[in-house]
Amino acid sequence: MRPRSKLPVLLLGSALIASVLGIGTVATAAGPQDAPAASAAPAHAHTGHTGHMTAVSAQVSADDPDGDGYIPAVPQVTGVTPSTATPPPRYHKEFQANCAVTHTAPDDPIVYPGQPGRSHDHTFMGNTTTNAVSTTASLSGGRTTCLAPADASAYWMPSLYKGDRKVLPVGPQVIYYKSGVTDYTSVRPFPKGLRFVVGDPMQSAQQFRGHKGFVEGWECGDSFFNVDFPASCPSRPDVQLNIRMQAPSCWDGKYLDTPDHQSHMAYPVVRPGTNDNMCPASHPVALPMIEFKMAWPVNGDMRDVRLASGRGYSFHYDFFNAWEERTLKALVDHCIVGGLQCDTRGYDQNHPERGAVLNADHRLP
Repeated sequence: MRPRSKLPVLLLGSALIASVLGIGTVATAAGPQDAPAASAAPAHAHTGHTGHMTAVSAQVSADDPDGDGYIPAVPQVTGVTPSTATPPPRYHKEFQANCAVTHTAPDDPIVYPGQPGRSHDHTFMGNTTTNAVSTTASLSGGRTTCLAPADASAYWMPSLYKGDRKVLPVGPQVIYYKSGVTDYTSVRPFPKGLRFVVGDPMQSAQQFRGHKGFVEGWECGDSFFNVDFPASCPSRPDVQLNIRMQAPSCWDGKYLDTPDHQSHMAYPVVRPGTNDNMCPASHPVALPMIEFKMAWPVNGDMRDVRLASGRGYSFHYDFFNAWEERTLKALVDHCIVGGLQCDTRGYDQNHPERGAVLNADHRLP
């Protein structure tokens, strides 16, 4: 039910230090028939997203039966205050949930639930069933392209085109789960059904550059910190287009979604008088900070590269949590709370004595 008081304004903290740069393995995808030319795109391909931060597109669904856009957490997390503790320093507090592309579609079950074809085209990763009518129940336990079978979450972003040709990342893409706060021991797993949007397709170049999730912008070869696609990239097999963007990691503890798909989440803020990051009082629950690290096999002349949502600075992405709870908790506790730099199995090669969370099949033993 819609709350009577106005939602808190989203609090934005300082930019966070990014993890070490790496490049995934990708290859070209589909042919010209998969994407219309920019001039021939249907009107809703771009204007359908009138801006995640301002558009209210609530719709009655199994997750939101009254259709007001507010999905309460059950139970809500109360009695939490932002941690100001400073545990022993650890450079990394993370694990990877690497997932491959599954399909593309003009659907968005967060922004346009139950409205197939309403969105611009999205590239989906993780859960193989994600579509406009996806719900927590339909995603949970579903098949996934993530290396860990327990990760049935849905991840998606606007599709990328070079001219009329849709280009898809191939192979597992790197999705980090890390601590965004100094007290990494306070981070707890995502609640099942939590969903949010990072960024806004209608943001300006300046807004994209100033976004608290901005890491290094668009990059290729030796070109970094681009808010839009570089005009050209070195034409070499080892060069591809990359972007990294971090999500807010502080939760209000009350809602799994809100009408703007962002107000229930916030970025950490700097604790006054220190260099420490902590959650704001309005969003006191520390959750993992997701970081998309995506790569597309495009280089050479980049002047005809675009996103389904528009220019490069319209980049944004969506997350819909459907992890099996025990597995996610085990990875968060071992790798983030435990201050380790884990791979997809929850193993830190620098601390082999700590062991791994998952077995060789990426499952809990």
